[in-house]
Amino acid sequence: MKILHTADWHIGRKLNGFSLLEEQKDMFQKVLALAIKEEVDAIVIAGDLYDRSVPSVEAVSLFNEMMIEMNITSKFPVLAISGNHDSATRLDTGSPWLKTQNFHLHTKLSQAMEAVELNNIQFYLLPYFEPFHARQYFNDDSLRDIHSSMKTVIEKMKESFDPKKKQVLISHFFAAGASKSDSETPLEVGGLDSVPVDMLNEFDYVALGHLHYKDAIKNTPHVKYSGSLLKYSLSEEHQEKGIRLVDINESEVVSEFIPLTPLRDVHQLTGSFKELTSLEYYSQVNREDYVAISLTDQTVIVNAINELRQIYPRLISLERVNQVTQEKNIEKKEETLIQLKPEVLLKRYFEEVTEKELSAKQQIWLEEAIIENSLER
Repeated sequence: MKILHTADWHIGRKLNGFSLLEEQKDMFQKVLALAIKEEVDAIVIAGDLYDRSVPSVEAVSLFNEMMIEMNITSKFPVLAISGNHDSATRLDTGSPWLKTQNFHLHTKLSQAMEAVELNNIQFYLLPYFEPFHARQYFNDDSLRDIHSSMKTVIEKMKESFDPKKKQVLISHFFAAGASKSDSETPLEVGGLDSVPVDMLNEFDYVALGHLHYKDAIKNTPHVKYSGSLLKYSLSEEHQEKGIRLVDINESEVVSEFIPLTPLRDVHQLTGSFKELTSLEYYSQVNREDYVAISLTDQTVIVNAINELRQIYPRLISLERVNQVTQEKNIEKKEETLIQLKPEVLLKRYFEEVTEKELSAKQQIWLEEAIIENSLER
């Protein structure tokens, strides 16, 4: 059996204020084209279908359009689960009749215990859950962390294992030893302990979602992340995005990552204002991409962001290289700074931003403002 493993679509996500719906629709079309070309037997979506628990009308409309095209028009069986960004309750609406169309969308821990069988393979669809869900389901107050909870869940799944069939787990969690990017905050990773990889040895293949990098976990041939379909932060600039094509046969399971080219990429550009605004430079750059710019200029450029946006319309951030260094130094001295008087803090802030000292007149204004503020109190 051949399956297409994808995850972390985050439909409705924005990149520093820019909607990514157009890019998400484009990437979906490429995923669907690949599924048709490879004649896969099923498509797996391992969580985080949406970016928010209450997605926008536009996001819901796009997802519905995608699923109609994938499941109804192209007739691909779909095996999907809710992730930590999704609302399990909202996604569950309609799942009973979706099942009649071979669209299996599991959002509850209880649903994970019963396998979905396709082509002599047992698929266990385990949505994102937290320990209290396991305590409630198993009525066991001892389940206080993800480690013990997952162990109990897997033991329960094993009760229905058919030794004559292959077993595949589809889930959404942080596997031990995996690395994450800046677009996955500790809260998004669940704020929970990781799941030991050796706990997953009972399965022939584990299709994971949650972390956005395909190689977030290494040296585990049967446990794989597909990664997100798009780059959702600058920290993912050098990551390949795409899907995994998984061939499951009697003797082995082979997982191959297939990169897909996004409609617009994410780049970091570093240089002086003069360099970045020169035709010679920007004619060699895809100016339709999302760009983060670091200026090397030592002086403040008036109206820099507006002028740069005339050339780079999808400018997602602008900073000065020396400002980054200053910010890091400030963080290291945070405890010391907290103890300083307000006038000293304001004076230092002015110097760090403008790279100039306060003039005599500005010093007087500052002192008068502080005195006036203290009198008002």
